[in-house]
This record gives sequence, C-alpha cells and structure tokens, in this order.
Amino acid sequence: MAKPRVAILGLGLMGTGMASRLLSEGFPVAVYNRSREKAQALAANRAIVASSPREAAANARVVISMVADDAASRAVWLGENGALAGAASGTVLIESSTLTTRWVREMAAAAARQNCEFLDAPVTGTKPHAASGELLFLVGGSAEALEAARPVLAALGRDVVHLGPTGSGAVMKLVNNFLCGAQAASFTEAMALVEASGLDPEQAATILCNGAPGSPLIKTIWARATTGDLTPNFALRLMAKDLKYFLEEAKQRGLTLKTAVPAIEVFEDAVKHGYGDQDFAAVIEAQRRR
Repeated sequence: MAKPRVAILGLGLMGTGMASRLLSEGFPVAVYNRSREKAQALAANRAIVASSPREAAANARVVISMVADDAASRAVWLGENGALAGAASGTVLIESSTLTTRWVREMAAAAARQNCEFLDAPVTGTKPHAASGELLFLVGGSAEALEAARPVLAALGRDVVHLGPTGSGAVMKLVNNFLCGAQAASFTEAMALVEASGLDPEQAATILCNGAPGSPLIKTIWARATTGDLTPNFALRLMAKDLKYFLEEAKQRGLTLKTAVPAIEVFEDAVKHGYGDQDFAAVIEAQRRR
C-alpha cells in the first residue's frame, strides 16, 4: 500500500530529524519552515518545500507540528495561511511540540470544527532520537485518531503510549521535562559547591554519577559539560520555557509547588547570560561564569 503523505511544520532540531526519518522510510513528505533555507537539505532528499503551512497540509493525510511554544504553534495552525485551512476533512493533525494544555484543547476544538482528527503527541528524546526513529510518543486523543496515525508514528518512534483524552500527552510531557530540569538545576548547584570547596570536580562527579543521584540525565549532562561540546540536542531556552509551562499547569489545578520556581530561575539566568541557544547542559557552564 502507498504510504500516506505527511506534512512537517517546523524544521528545528526535532522537526528536521523527523522529516529526514520519514523520507528514509519512503513516506512522501511536505515541509514548512519560516526560514526556507533550513529545508534545502530535505528538498535535495525529495521533500516538497511549501511556502506556507496551508500549502504543506494540502493533500497530506497526517500533519505534524514541532515548534517552540504556544505562540509558534498557533501561528502554523490557524489563520488564512495556517495548516488547518489547508487540511482536508479526516486529516489527522498531530501536535508534537511541548505546549500548555490550554492551547492544546483550543487547537483540538478548532480541528473538530474542520472535521479533522487531532492528537497531542509530544515526544521524549532529542535530536539523535528524532533522526533514528527512536522517539517515545506521549499521546492524548481518541483511539481512532491514534490508529489512523500509527503507521507514521511507528516510523518515527520506538513506542507510542496512549495516555488518555486530549491534553493527556501535553501534561505528561511537562511533568517529564520538569523532572529533567529540576535534576539539571540541582546538579548544577551541587557542582558549584564542589568547585567552591576546592574538591576535584571530576572525582566528585564520578561519585555522584555512579551513586544514587546518577540518573541517565545527570550522566549525559556531565559528559557534555566535560567535553565542552554544547551543540544543542535540546536548547537551554526551551527547558526554561517548559518549566514555566509546567508551573502554569500546576497553578491552574490549584497546586502550589516549591521546586519549580528555583529551577526556572537557574535556567532563566543562563538564558540571560547568553546560553539560551546552546544545549541545556550549558547550564553548568553558565553557573561557573557567574
């Protein structure tokens, strides 16, 4: 059977990897990005480069958005040139960005008015996982929409977890990223005390990474900070944004949480000092240079 055409909206680190993966798996792919030059390599690999989200979505059976935040998502989906205006009835619309549930539910309602299916399906994983088809999809929405999209998601991911109704995937992703951000912030401050006390950072980090605190995330952050390679797999500014979205979700549910605010401050300080576009492991270097 012919594979369905897929539109990818947003060609950042993740979107580019996802588009490349689908092309390598034989899917016809249309792509859209605000800066067209990011699509050149994909065009050389047979991707159709659209001039608007609407054009990208036309004739696609599955449309996937992977952008930075609520505002960027709204911009690619809605309006005269938005993907929703170009999507045919029955198209499966997938929002894989890390967003607030408030906007996700608004988008789902807009999709329903257009007779389109909608899934919020953010992912865990970074740039290498997107390119190799090793993402984990955290899905909210109907079982029917998920089944329609499953062949595409199977090409992009190692697994798909259906968490419940619309918004479920978005909440789970914010929880996931909050724990990552809080660990990274606490490790950053732990290493600041190590260095200020005159302890050997390598020796201390080896103890921490090989002991109870040594999660895979902590080990990865320290490895990247040690080599000095801060080429982004996940940009530091996006972690700051995700932590703020997490705190917003908690407040909407009447929760007063204590550890999110200081973690946000650690990342926002790093952004303020020019580390926002580096890998989020750069939070350690930002602390050192205060």
